[in-house]
Amino acid sequence: MLSKTLLVTLTLLSVSGVLSQRGWRVTYTPERICALKGSSVDMRCTYSYPTDYTVQKTLWFINDWHGVWDPQDLSKDSEYSHRVKYLGNKNNDCTFRINQLRETDSETYQFRFLTAHDKYTGKPGVSLEVTDLQVMVYPDTVTDGQSVRLTCSTSCTLTGRPAFIWYRDGSPLSFTDQSHQFRASSEDRGRYTCAVKGYELHSPAVALNVRYSPKSTSVSVSPSGEIMAGSSVTLTCSSDANPPVHRYTWFKKNGRFNPLWNVYRSSYTIEKINYKDAEEYYCVAENVIGTNRSPHINLKVLCLKVEINPDSAREGEMVTLSCKSTCTRRSTFEFYRNGQRLSNIVRNQFRARSDNAGNYSCRAVYDRFLYSNTVILRVKCLV
Repeated sequence: MLSKTLLVTLTLLSVSGVLSQRGWRVTYTPERICALKGSSVDMRCTYSYPTDYTVQKTLWFINDWHGVWDPQDLSKDSEYSHRVKYLGNKNNDCTFRINQLRETDSETYQFRFLTAHDKYTGKPGVSLEVTDLQVMVYPDTVTDGQSVRLTCSTSCTLTGRPAFIWYRDGSPLSFTDQSHQFRASSEDRGRYTCAVKGYELHSPAVALNVRYSPKSTSVSVSPSGEIMAGSSVTLTCSSDANPPVHRYTWFKKNGRFNPLWNVYRSSYTIEKINYKDAEEYYCVAENVIGTNRSPHINLKVLCLKVEINPDSAREGEMVTLSCKSTCTRRSTFEFYRNGQRLSNIVRNQFRARSDNAGNYSCRAVYDRFLYSNTVILRVKCLV
């Protein structure tokens, strides 16, 4: 009688989890799971047995047991006890949860239950693979307009159909595919990471280097504001380029634009500026990819002085305008009120009216980038 009982027990222990014998069955759904490091996983499981049996104990264990001793119950294993939970019961549900997954949790897990006389283990069990996330950028260095593929790589195919989240320099991007191909532009340069929606795990960052010709080239003037004749002025050419700009060329308009020879730096300084320097300038930035030209800037030099006599007049009183130069001998000037050229004054004189009040300045007719200070004319109305 003892030998028959032993035979039955051994037979039960060897039955597959998807096959049944005499009503004994364990079914795992699914039998293979791929999950993210740090996440939780539920190993869904059902079991059945003859109706005249009563389950006394249930346990999950790692499939490294060879049947010599009872397998190690994971709920009592120091590596698992604080991370696992049996969600099933002693009737037919044997679902098991593991939290805070580690890559070392990649194992095959099996469910085992015991009755008063028999023990049954469901085979083959659940094969769990725990993966982290890695960004793959191919190629990782491109020139503007070339194709790039980003892949959020895992060591196994994640269970379900998860949505992926992509970041560039910490800012979320619009696409959600695991692999994304696009034509790179300068704005795509940066460090990329990926994540799976609903999970905290982020991949390490991987850089994409996009090479592009200079762009957004501009010229700034220092000091800013009014430029006094005789002072020193520096023009600076700025440009966004990768690799950086290795050559700058400056152009000045003398009837037509001509390059300033021997000036190939980003800055161009004019010492003791005079009326001959009051012109239009621009720069060209160049790297190994290409070139880009800045907009023109007008370099205006303050070397004219406007005077009004008197600067506070009564209606009908004669007002005289004068313009003097400290940097050019040219003597033809024109006058402006509130930025509008005056064309109806004779010998630079007029009789004051209330609508003559305003801000007056002068300019040289043949040197349009020479300009003057501004003076105010006030007109008193007669009562």
